[in-house]
Amino acid sequence: MKTTLSINGASYELEADNRTTLLDALRNHLGLTGSKKGCDHGQCGACTVIADGRRINSCLTLACMMDGVEITTIEGLGEPGALSPLQDAFVRHDGYQCGYCTPGQICSATAMLDEVRAGWPSVVTDDLNAGAELTEEEISERMSGNLCRCAAYPNIVDAISEVGGANGWKEAAE
Repeated sequence: MKTTLSINGASYELEADNRTTLLDALRNHLGLTGSKKGCDHGQCGACTVIADGRRINSCLTLACMMDGVEITTIEGLGEPGALSPLQDAFVRHDGYQCGYCTPGQICSATAMLDEVRAGWPSVVTDDLNAGAELTEEEISERMSGNLCRCAAYPNIVDAISEVGGANGWKEAAE
C-alpha cells in the first residue's frame, strides 16, 4: 500500500504492507530510529510519538492510518546543539539512565504539557474549572503510560516540572 506520511515537517512516500505499524515504518523504512520498540503491545510508551498534537503509541498504529496526519518524533523536537526545552531539562536533571525510554518520555511530556495548557483535566485534577497545576501527582498521573525500567521517575518529574510548572509556564500559557 502507498502512503504519504508527514513527519517532522517533511513528506515521505511509503510503500509497505498495510499491516506495517507506524513504529516499524519509522524505524525500518524511513530510518528514524529515535522511537523505540519496547513491549510492542502499547504498554510501555517507548514508542510514543505526537500525531496532530496528541501522543500516540506508534506500535499500535498502522502507518496507512496516518496519511494526512502531522507526525512529530523525537528527531523533530530538537537536535544536538538545539535541544527542545524538555530535552535540555532531561539532560540537566538526569531524567534518563539507559536512555531507552527517553524519546517516548520526551514526546509524551511535550504533548502532555500542551494538554495541560489546553485545560484538559486528568483523574487527579482538583478543580476542573481552574485547570491543572503541575504538581508531582499531576505529572506522575499524566505520564503513567510511559515506563522507565531504570526508575528515573523523580528526575523525569523534576525536568517536566521545571519546563511546565515552576517557571511560570501556566501563567505564560494563559
